[in-house]
Amino acid sequence: MRQNQILVTRSGRFVLPVSLIFGLLVGVSTPLARSADKIDGDHIATSDGDLIIHLINHATFVMGWKDKTIYVDPVGAKRFDGLPKPDLILVTDIHGDHQSNETLEAVTGDKTGIVAPAAVAEKLPEKLRKQTVVLANGETKSVAGINVEAVPMYNLTADRLKYHNKGRGNGYVVTLGGKRVYISGDTEDIPEMRALKNIDVAFVCMNLPYTMTEEQAASAVREFKPKIVYPYHYRGSDTGKFQKLVGPDSGVEVRLRDWYK
Repeated sequence: MRQNQILVTRSGRFVLPVSLIFGLLVGVSTPLARSADKIDGDHIATSDGDLIIHLINHATFVMGWKDKTIYVDPVGAKRFDGLPKPDLILVTDIHGDHQSNETLEAVTGDKTGIVAPAAVAEKLPEKLRKQTVVLANGETKSVAGINVEAVPMYNLTADRLKYHNKGRGNGYVVTLGGKRVYISGDTEDIPEMRALKNIDVAFVCMNLPYTMTEEQAASAVREFKPKIVYPYHYRGSDTGKFQKLVGPDSGVEVRLRDWYK
C-alpha cells in the first residue's frame, strides 16, 4: 500500500493507513500542507506561489513561502505561538531588539538553519552556534534551500557611529520565487543600500538616534526603487511623512502597517 493511500474493503468500509490517522490526530502536516498556509498577512505573488508577510513587532517579522518559514530577528517567544517552526532564522545584529538568545532557544527547531554575522554567532549558546551559518557583508549562501546574501548595514553620521559600525551587522537580500526581498537591519542611507538593484520588497528602518531620519530613508528608497517598501523599526518616526517624501511619482508602493499594536 502506498503511503497515505485509502483502501476500501469488500464490505465497503474505508481503511486509513496508520500514518495518516496519526497525522490527523496530532496535526502533523502531510506533504501537501504548506507552512505559508498557517501564516496570515500580506500576500505578494511570486513565480511559484505567494510570499506572505506576517508582522510581529518593531524589527521582528515572519515570511512564509511554499513550505518554508523564515523568522527575521525573532524577539519575544510568545509572539510566535501557533506559527510553524522556522526553516530559517535571519539575525541582523547584537542589540536586544534583534538578537534574543532566550527567544532563539525557544523557537529554533533541530533542523532550523540560522544565518548571522560573526558578532551575533559569538554570543549564541553552543547548540545554536552549531546550527548557524556565519556570513560577512558581501557573502552569499543557500541555507535551508533559500538564497541569502548578506549586505552592509551601518551608521554614517558622526554622532551615530557608536551604534552600528561598518562590518559588524548584516542586512540581507533573500530570493523567494524569483522575488528579491531586502531587509535593511539597522542602518543609515549608505551607498550600498542606494546601489541595490531589482529589489521587489524592502523593509527599511528609520528611527533616531539609532538609524536614520524619514528624509534619509525616503531619499534612499527613491534611488534604489523597490517595487514595495515597508517602513519598519520606526518607533518615534513619522511614517506618513516618509510616505509623502517617497511620493507617488517614485513608482514605489509604500505599505504602512502598525508594527506596535
